[in-house]
Amino acid sequence: MKSILKIEEVGLLFLSIYLFSVLHFDWWWFLALILAPDISMFAYIINSKVGAIGYNLFHHKGIAILIYLIGIYFNNEFIQFTGIILLGHSSMDRIFGYGLKYKNSFNHTHLGIIGNKK
Repeated sequence: MKSILKIEEVGLLFLSIYLFSVLHFDWWWFLALILAPDISMFAYIINSKVGAIGYNLFHHKGIAILIYLIGIYFNNEFIQFTGIILLGHSSMDRIFGYGLKYKNSFNHTHLGIIGNKK
């Protein structure tokens, strides 16, 4: 089952690359900003609860899609680009096993414990 989920995430990552390709930005913007959502991890400086909320806000696919659709509605490519980066980044994270965080620990995600090979 994990293989099927990873294939789905690869598909979503490729979808984000395609959606970016129809925008009028140079490719280096995608490469430069694909890791930008990880800045949300700085919320963990406050505590695990705030960290999980901040991290999940920037890594939730529903929010990414909503931002992208808002960009389409307002015909704003910058907003669309923001949604695409959030979607592509969260899909890339899921491929590597990083999921949405629970409030008790950074390593406790909806995909399991990070680093747990079981």
